[in-house]
Amino acid sequence: MLAFAAGLAAQSSFFPLKDVRAGMHGTGRTVFTGNKVEEFQVEILGVLDGAGPKQSLILARLSGGPLDHTGVMEGMSGSPIYLDGKLAGAVAMAFPFAKDPIAAIRPIEDMLRPSAVAAARPAGRVALADADLTHIFTKPAPAMAGDARMVDIATPLSFGGFSRGTLEAFAPQLRQLGLEPRQMVSGGGETAPAMGNPADLQPGSMISVLLLAGDYSVGAQGTVTLIEGNRIFAFGHRFLDLGPTALPFARAEVVSVVASNSTSFKLATSKEWMGAIRLDGDTAISGDLGKLPAMVPVSIAVSRAGRAIESYRMQMVGDPLLSPLLLQMAVYSAIDSTERSVGASSMRVSGEIEFQNAPAPLRIQNVFSGDTGAAQQVSLSAAIPLAFVMQSGFDALKLKSVSLAVETFEQKKEWTIDSVSASRREVRPGEAVRLRVSLAGDNGAEVARTVDYQVPAGAQAGPLYFTVSDAATANLNDFRAAITANPRNPGQLISTANNLHANNKAYVRVWRGDAAFQLEGADLPAPPASVALVLEGAQSNVAGITQVRNSKIASMEIDAGDMVISGVKTIQVEVKP
Repeated sequence: MLAFAAGLAAQSSFFPLKDVRAGMHGTGRTVFTGNKVEEFQVEILGVLDGAGPKQSLILARLSGGPLDHTGVMEGMSGSPIYLDGKLAGAVAMAFPFAKDPIAAIRPIEDMLRPSAVAAARPAGRVALADADLTHIFTKPAPAMAGDARMVDIATPLSFGGFSRGTLEAFAPQLRQLGLEPRQMVSGGGETAPAMGNPADLQPGSMISVLLLAGDYSVGAQGTVTLIEGNRIFAFGHRFLDLGPTALPFARAEVVSVVASNSTSFKLATSKEWMGAIRLDGDTAISGDLGKLPAMVPVSIAVSRAGRAIESYRMQMVGDPLLSPLLLQMAVYSAIDSTERSVGASSMRVSGEIEFQNAPAPLRIQNVFSGDTGAAQQVSLSAAIPLAFVMQSGFDALKLKSVSLAVETFEQKKEWTIDSVSASRREVRPGEAVRLRVSLAGDNGAEVARTVDYQVPAGAQAGPLYFTVSDAATANLNDFRAAITANPRNPGQLISTANNLHANNKAYVRVWRGDAAFQLEGADLPAPPASVALVLEGAQSNVAGITQVRNSKIASMEIDAGDMVISGVKTIQVEVKP
């Protein structure tokens, strides 16, 4: 409401949408080079009503400067448009691949309206089995101008220090979010650590919303539309529609304007810090000048067979949706920059992620092996648990620090579960069964492991099953209910993530075919009929109760050291009375 109040207080400085007519002429302001704000000309073509929920767009032809040659450019989003010297709105949308510089202008009323200020954080949560962290982000919606489609002008997303392979790997996902990834261009020196002078920013200036700073950096560039006191409005459209957030931004300078047959763009570089973006709404981003939000220290160390290769240090935003994605890209790049992308290899990732107000850190510990895709697997193994915790709904869990180590080996360290056999096919209560697990590797390599299980005294007669599986199968069996239920507290949430099985072990599950239940992830095997009836009836009313198809009796582990285990085998033993 503060933003809207500021708009009402300055309404005499605004040109109302209801007075906009085709044929009117005005001016716009943006930066074409350095930090100089220049004017360009605007001819109003008409008004598009119903472009969104209670939204309209002003269609305009732009001219002047390089625009006749470049068309509407990425980086112009938010450039203010003035009619009769009053602010009418901001450049926001364009026709894809259009040669003419025709843009849609977001009316200033829509940028300041209360519903934009009250935007909520997108609902959704990454699952532990997900392979794409961006699917929970909302995608930008197009607008129709007759039979033609207009889209938000893509937001340039500049990457500094990242490998080219990282940009290529993540570009398809980022483009679906309305972002255009590019290698960052240095304008000389890093972003100044001290706060800049707010007087250096004016409507038409460029800013960079910095998501990552340090050895790796990521910044999203756009243009300032309005400054009211210490409040700033920019972009003229969503960034990622994050809702309430806390993202630092810096003043930016344009190094060059690049004309392209597809989409022209500004090359910009970040300068001194200026403040914080506090809201990423559907019609604008807005924030405050003069104070930076807290950033999260991140360190990633890469070694090869015990020998240190490289280390990376950076500061990252603490946003539930953005932080996991940024961490994934940083880990991916750390591996892609130092290791081959094709060929047999193995990797071990370990570390801790700390949160404020958490009883314990989130522990990362896993091993991966294969001929391709190791960087993707390792980066996801760090990012998915972070997303699982940060998107849980516990606002008190604030990300504090991330420390990860990646060790690589130039050989494929993997065993496949080839066969499982039992020392006896029939057993009585109180007797032991020895399982022999045969593991097969490359080039005909074989190894066997044994594990003993003693059938409890008083065990009921009937079939007893032994399933020997890899971590993926074991996690699905053991944590199916826990990873989909809403945890009661942060401790339970982090405990669930920390207890997930690692890839360097085989997991033995001893079970019967009887129906069973899980209560908040804990097994309740073969309950009495009366108890089972109560639990079955309570599933729809009591959170955390889940009926499962079989009853787990016991579990054991077979450690494979630095080797990755894959596969699953099940055998049956008959318990005699």
